[in-house]
Amino acid sequence: MPNQKLFDELGAKMKEVLANSPARDIEKNLRAMLAATFARLDLVTREEFDVQSEVLARTREKLARLEARLAELEKGVKSER
Repeated sequence: MPNQKLFDELGAKMKEVLANSPARDIEKNLRAMLAATFARLDLVTREEFDVQSEVLARTREKLARLEARLAELEKGVKSER
């Protein structure tokens, strides 16, 4: 496939040109600026968010069980009176 070889060569040349151009420096500086901005925003990672979501779900389940148990105990105390 001569066309595929041509595209591969063209892609390689474009990567080489971009790697040696000011565009690469602009990209690095932009990434650093965004990283600093995000750090100041006090954001959490997706992994941390998922872990906390799981903890919250388990806590809600436990709270629902405890509320049901409390309702049963309160019903028992009221019926004894």
